[in-house]
Amino acid sequence: MKLKLIALACTALAYSSYAQTVDTSMFNSMRWRMIGPHRGGRTVGAVGVPQQPNVFYIGVNNGGVWKTTDYGRTWFPIFDSQPTGSVGDVAVAPSNPNIVYVASGEGIQRPDLSVGDGIYKSADAGKTWINTGLKDGQQIGGLAIDAANENRVFAAVLGHPYGPNTERGVYRTTDGGKTWERVLYKDENTGAIQVAIDPKDPNIIYADLWAGRQGPWENGEWNGDESGLYKSTNGGNTWKQLTKGLPTTKMGLGRIGFCIAPTNSSRLYATVDAGEYGGIYRSDDAGETWSQMNKDERFWGRGDDFAEVKVDPENADIVYTADVVVWKSVDGAKTWKDFRGAPGGDDYHRIWINPTNSDIMLIAADQGAIITVNGGQTFSSWYNQPTAQFYHVSTDNAFPYNVYGGQQESGSVGIASRGNDGQITFREWHPVGGEEYGYVAADPKNPDIIYAGKISKYDKRTGQVQNISPEAVRSGKYRFIRTAPVLFSPVDSATLYFAGNVIFKTKNGGNTWQTISPDLTREAWDIPASVGIYTNDAMKKMPRRGVVYTVAPSFKDINTIWAGTDDGYIQVTHNGGKTWANVTPSLVTSWSKVSMIEASHTDINTAYAAVNRIRCDDMHAHIYKTTNGGKSWKEITTGLPDDPINTVREDHIRKGLLFAGSERAVYFSLDDGEHWQSLRLNMPSTSIRDLVIKDDDIVVGTHGRSFWILDNISPLRQLSTGGLKTPVVLYKPQTAVRVRWNMNADTPLPQEEPAGENPPDGAIIDYYLKDNASSEVELEIKDAKGNLVRRFSSSDKPYIIPPVNIPIYWIRPQQVLSAKQGAHRFIWDMRYAPLDLPATYPMGAIYQNTAPAKTSPWIMPGTYNVTLIADGKTFTKQFAVVMDPRVHITSKALQQQHDLALICYQGRIKTMKMKEAILAAKDKIAKQPADANAEATNMRTLDARLATVEKLNGTFAGLHDILEDADMQATTQTILAVEVSQKQLQDAEKKWEALKIK
Repeated sequence: MKLKLIALACTALAYSSYAQTVDTSMFNSMRWRMIGPHRGGRTVGAVGVPQQPNVFYIGVNNGGVWKTTDYGRTWFPIFDSQPTGSVGDVAVAPSNPNIVYVASGEGIQRPDLSVGDGIYKSADAGKTWINTGLKDGQQIGGLAIDAANENRVFAAVLGHPYGPNTERGVYRTTDGGKTWERVLYKDENTGAIQVAIDPKDPNIIYADLWAGRQGPWENGEWNGDESGLYKSTNGGNTWKQLTKGLPTTKMGLGRIGFCIAPTNSSRLYATVDAGEYGGIYRSDDAGETWSQMNKDERFWGRGDDFAEVKVDPENADIVYTADVVVWKSVDGAKTWKDFRGAPGGDDYHRIWINPTNSDIMLIAADQGAIITVNGGQTFSSWYNQPTAQFYHVSTDNAFPYNVYGGQQESGSVGIASRGNDGQITFREWHPVGGEEYGYVAADPKNPDIIYAGKISKYDKRTGQVQNISPEAVRSGKYRFIRTAPVLFSPVDSATLYFAGNVIFKTKNGGNTWQTISPDLTREAWDIPASVGIYTNDAMKKMPRRGVVYTVAPSFKDINTIWAGTDDGYIQVTHNGGKTWANVTPSLVTSWSKVSMIEASHTDINTAYAAVNRIRCDDMHAHIYKTTNGGKSWKEITTGLPDDPINTVREDHIRKGLLFAGSERAVYFSLDDGEHWQSLRLNMPSTSIRDLVIKDDDIVVGTHGRSFWILDNISPLRQLSTGGLKTPVVLYKPQTAVRVRWNMNADTPLPQEEPAGENPPDGAIIDYYLKDNASSEVELEIKDAKGNLVRRFSSSDKPYIIPPVNIPIYWIRPQQVLSAKQGAHRFIWDMRYAPLDLPATYPMGAIYQNTAPAKTSPWIMPGTYNVTLIADGKTFTKQFAVVMDPRVHITSKALQQQHDLALICYQGRIKTMKMKEAILAAKDKIAKQPADANAEATNMRTLDARLATVEKLNGTFAGLHDILEDADMQATTQTILAVEVSQKQLQDAEKKWEALKIK
């Protein structure tokens, strides 16, 4: 470790150290890769295109907008370049399918929500987007577009979920989003959640106002007095409330979901959330009067989550409702039959039915989106959507390392960071016995044992799960919410921590537990101003509700532990939990959620705290740092936008290198948090709920786009916060692992099968050119003895793809060393130079990433030097190549394998040269006038030599492949075959030399 730190320090000397941030061109060659899982997350926007029945759009909470053109067989993102990924609705103009509107903000009220920044519009079916306004609406859950006028649109703006604001209600545009006019408004506490246009009369508009508010504490929520269903008959200019037959707010009315029957616009259905008065309601007179058709809560319950009812476009008596299950009625909502669902609850949110063919339906759920084309007999899958929502992320110590997290709505996930077969597919992930909300922590000494949730122990080998909670039967003494910390001590790998309102510790895998803290939450609290009109005296007298939300054991001292609560406390112990000190910064007030604390890797008195105050209606970034054990704190947010921070981490290699995850992106700081800049790069905007640094990688758990990895952050560790002292920088490469990227020997998975991306296929070499190089740029790799192993040049030409009998889309794009200005990431495959032969491609291919079959051997593990030559200057860095740690072969056997493969490789080079010489000789004889008999004799002799050489070349090729197929000791028969072939080559060379003399 000391050597690595010294090397990094030396590299950093290439820069001065006085500025605060660095130009993005110095590191933008790095890129994030998505590893999965491909198991969908909460999706509330759903729309199809009637004129194009194969085309559908979905809006995913924190997952952006996705499109399918093949009835849901595959989905692709179309919103990734935008500054938000939180989506509440998607609408397509009926008169012009190129016009698509997206309402950002989830549009539902729940504890883990994220907000958006207005309404977006595309005029080219999702290729490009503009933001049309209503940015402070935060939650926009409904859109309605005039069937005959693409520029006339209504938006239901719910407003801030955690506080009052005025940009809420129903808005209208008549100029395609250039301007928005508020046409229905009650007050700063009441927003609109749904709006619809009568399909028979575009002047008739219906809208639901909902005075829903989320509280600053978990599961705190209120409904105000102004909720209700409204109707306009003059295009939204004036409105009246529809009340006859519907419950009032005094009766518990909350959210209403409604729909209009396309064949009879006087027929309306509604799901009404109103406690004992709730149910499925129907109106047969355009909303003037309503009747409760069914009060069974299965069809309408949990109105803050579910409020979707949809009528068949061809029959007003056929109606669907989406809840935990999708239900169907064929008698006008009197009776219902299950239509789609599963044990555990799929939790459905949105139904779209093709108006010209009611057998085609799109349904959006907490699990993703599914499509039926046969009226519900069968559906497409949601196991092709990488939109999983995670609260936390962790890794294990296996190779390749696995990534873990609890997936909202689905359970838990353990997925490999690389697949053996060139990509990360369904073969590489599996549930790990945890719950949907929680942490997951693999045993540092045994990656087959995994702890998760509140709290379970999972054994990968058997698949069995054991409940190891501190209380086998809960007494009510302890409090837990959805995310309870579960993590191991970085100092003692046998110590596992678990937290509710107190912190527990076990050293024997949960067989017994020790309570090492009192209740660390607030005994008394202030009520945040954001609660507003819902504030009452009872709130200060309610039972304690806070929990420990984050635990941060010291990396230096087993007895130092930091803890943060969701009600706004930071506490620390320096004696293993015997006593605790409240060290909360004065700016961290009641119900400011301390979402993550990171203990310093080098100093027991230094810690960093990410404080997320979105539940107090505060969208600012908050990160605090202490260097004196919590006696004083400094807020470190310069450079961060107004965006709540969920997590902060310190690099374990470079002191002062910090990373933070916000509701939209990843950020980094090179100066211990004094200045921040974006590290979003190619990642879509999504909620970064957690991140960890695993070796040289950053691993991110998003709340809407599954897991992402930024491979090899070595360049960031070598950057300094100043201007360049040299115009060319060669970064010291990380230790490269000689690992087989794709070992699939079977036919490939079809390209339609979803897959995550593997790490780069080889050693990563990063360099930077301040300007375009004035001459050829070269890269040389030499072994420890100075022998040239490989050379690359910016003058290299891509190989010519021969006429192959496969579609070109399977082939990996070629890389050529760049001489252009900027940061560059070059991949060396850790092999000798390939033979100059037409490329062939293996059967076990990867879509758009299949490399040619290898014709050269692996290099041996060891020390190598990489030299960059640019503009007449030379830069050299040393790095190591190590074996895949899963491979068990002696160094002697590996060296023998290498040497034998090298013999075959060199044998092929020699036979190829001999073949070239023989063909030249034949050509020469054919061109020279000679005796016909003599020419024939010479030709026969050369043909015999050629046949021998070609056979020998094929033999070497076959033996090379046998030796290179696996990192295993060469078999006796293979060794013998190489020896025989080598002798045959020597004999062939002698005969050829003798023939040349003649």
